[in-house]
Amino acid sequence: MKRHERGGSTETAQSEDTAAEAGATQAQGTAGAAGSGPSAASPSSAGSAPSAPSAPPPPPLPVLHTPEDGVPHVVTDERELDEVAAAIAEGEGPVAIDAERASGYRYGQRAYLVQLKREGSGLWLIDPTAVPDLMPINAAIGDAEWILHAATQDLACLAEIGLRPRQLFDTELAGRLLGLHRVGLAAVLEHYLGISLAKEHSAVDWSTRPLPEPWLRYAALDVEVLGELRNLMGADLWRQGKSEWARQEFEALLGWTPQVRPEPWRRTSGINKVRTRRGLAVVRELWEARDAIARERDISPGRLIPDQILVDIALAEPDSPADLPRNRAAARYQRQWLSAVRRGRELEERFLPERTLPNDGPPPAKAWPDRNPVAAARLAAVRALLSAFAEEHVIPVENVCSPDPLRRVIWSPPGTPTEEAFSRALASLGVRPWQREIVAPMLVTAFAS
Repeated sequence: MKRHERGGSTETAQSEDTAAEAGATQAQGTAGAAGSGPSAASPSSAGSAPSAPSAPPPPPLPVLHTPEDGVPHVVTDERELDEVAAAIAEGEGPVAIDAERASGYRYGQRAYLVQLKREGSGLWLIDPTAVPDLMPINAAIGDAEWILHAATQDLACLAEIGLRPRQLFDTELAGRLLGLHRVGLAAVLEHYLGISLAKEHSAVDWSTRPLPEPWLRYAALDVEVLGELRNLMGADLWRQGKSEWARQEFEALLGWTPQVRPEPWRRTSGINKVRTRRGLAVVRELWEARDAIARERDISPGRLIPDQILVDIALAEPDSPADLPRNRAAARYQRQWLSAVRRGRELEERFLPERTLPNDGPPPAKAWPDRNPVAAARLAAVRALLSAFAEEHVIPVENVCSPDPLRRVIWSPPGTPTEEAFSRALASLGVRPWQREIVAPMLVTAFAS
């Protein structure tokens, strides 16, 4: 038995090597049991030697329960914030950062807790609802590298409170580049550190005040071992020759902003049941009414009233409260829903939404063989080359090149199908230099054949 000592207290468990050996033994036993020999009940098996007992399953991984230095208290005033900034400034190396949001509970995606850890500075928890300006922390971090997991989930809400990285390392994206099958934080920690991370509080309402101690412990653990994880993943990226790929991907994240979708009401679940433009106008009015109420009450729109109820209202075309679906929110805001339905009904024909948004890109790939068989053949050729490259280098195909820019360049290629021309076309669509070096020659090959 071995005690895992990294980054905090854990349960006792066998070493990783012992667990792996036990798993291999179990797999061999299972393979033997699955053979095509006679069953135990068969007469021909009488007198045969009994099979060896199968090895027990490997024990569960040790669970990281508590940060090494305990759970810090939550910083809630500017004096304490200045102390945190001073401590962060005196530390060294990268800074592990995470944020907790109240997704599904509150309107928007703002941060309700920020966690930071830096070597020599300690681990800190900050309540951004009490101290909403974290620019002193940003200044203390300076040019130091941020370590985040799934950076795009937190960059926007951290920017709202004054935290903006100048360089970063995303452990989730690194996991994808390294070809890990699972890239959630718990899975990556299991892979690299041989520990398990409890996730029982991942979907709680982080706007709750005061925050319960078990929640704070969970939040602190999210940054407890990110530094060690980053170093191990960085070494693997170097060994696999992917350090430059990662550097460019992380640099691109520095300018990342959330995608603003045109006409977001079209993403209403169940909207496909609405067949007319007039019906879509009613859905749009209902969606905008719900959004206004949710914003005012600071509640998640889907928590206020589900998408399906909005669609049911649109399909019912109610004239009175009695015609509304039996739902608490439908009854509580009946005036707003009925007004929205009326506005949709009375909208002039020329202002009705189209059934579908116009597509500014190429048609779906499944339509290419009929509409442009040459382009379809070229797309198939490049996809085959990409798949072979991805398999050889143990990386998801979509991380080598996203499907959308690839289809756009093949459907509307440059006038001269040279590597340089393809590289320029891909660059205009946001494809990184390392990706262009791989994909542009593939395009030249496909167009030559």
